[in-house]
Amino acid sequence: MSKLLYSATTSVDGFIAGPGGDMSWLVPYLGPDPAIDDLVGEIGALLVGNRTFRGDDPHKGTPAEGEACGGGWSGPQFVLTHHPPAEPVPGVTFVGDLHAAVAAATTAAGGKYVNVLGADVARQCLEAGLLDEIFVCIAPVLLGDGVRLFDRPGGTPLALERLVATQGPVATDIRLRVVR
Repeated sequence: MSKLLYSATTSVDGFIAGPGGDMSWLVPYLGPDPAIDDLVGEIGALLVGNRTFRGDDPHKGTPAEGEACGGGWSGPQFVLTHHPPAEPVPGVTFVGDLHAAVAAATTAAGGKYVNVLGADVARQCLEAGLLDEIFVCIAPVLLGDGVRLFDRPGGTPLALERLVATQGPVATDIRLRVVR
């Protein structure tokens, strides 16, 4: 059965995007990373938040612009949104309900991971008890402001179990399991 895995690169101070969703900070940290390369091979489908889907692209101005994982992955993508675009987007399904989106992505993943992209959709999956794992690349930078890796004001602590921690070429990679 497919598992839901939230993956993101975060600054040391816990931001995955700068102010206004700016992703340009990520460019120096896009280098090859064996842990990320291995993870990409384990992904069967993407569950993407609307802001992430429509947001800034760290690959802007390169041939990888607009491509999942910078062009390193292809497959079915499901975008959680209440405002789908007027024109269809090839390879992308827009879904307005979290549980329907998770069910569709899980089926499409065919036993591989559903990679959750976007802090808000990851939070929704976590709160619904659907998130299984978290893969975080910690980049050696302080952003000071922006979109947090997780933002749960008033939330209670949630236990995580470390599965793997490795030092990549430009970031520290940590894979965690959500303890239920």
